[in-house]
Amino acid sequence: MSHTLGIRQAQKQKTRQALLDAALGLLEEQSLSSLGLREVTRAIGVAPTAFYRHFRSTADLGVALVEEALGSLHPLIRTTVTSADNAEERIVRAVELIAHHVATHPAHVRFIARERHGGVQPVREAIRGQLTRFAQEVKDELAKDVESEGWSDDDLLMLANLYVDQMLITASLFLEALEGSEQERERVRQVATSQMRLISIGREHWRG
Repeated sequence: MSHTLGIRQAQKQKTRQALLDAALGLLEEQSLSSLGLREVTRAIGVAPTAFYRHFRSTADLGVALVEEALGSLHPLIRTTVTSADNAEERIVRAVELIAHHVATHPAHVRFIARERHGGVQPVREAIRGQLTRFAQEVKDELAKDVESEGWSDDDLLMLANLYVDQMLITASLFLEALEGSEQERERVRQVATSQMRLISIGREHWRG
């Protein structure tokens, strides 16, 4: 009996992932607000009613895509921030992390960039929640730096948000350069590194 349940659960998870993958592919050409569940189910050859065994709505599916796109990045970003010996190493690692993530998950990055200010409120809120969590995690790590002595929590959070915002901008720039030359991508690296250095320099002189 347990073996049968295990098979059914595995099949259910497989169908759920297929729906997510199909939706992500369809969203390369349109926004979530215009996506119909029949399009998604048709893409994987299941009945429209099967959709509701996994998601309440396309908005619910979109929230799941946000988790898939950003959820796995939390430990990577924490490692990038904590394991660096100095600000310069931290910046270089952050830029390379973004470049690699965009290169390996362009559809997810494109989805987040489009839907961050899109027309589906639960998805906007899910993205905002993930970014808020990123900022809090970065802030907690920045607080451990010697340079943070005397900084208020509000100022540290402001600094963390600057870094997170810059990482989003950098991801968008790498996405635009994805089909271009290596020289274009290198230019993005240089610009992103310089911009993060500017934030770091500002940190040294901030007096709250």
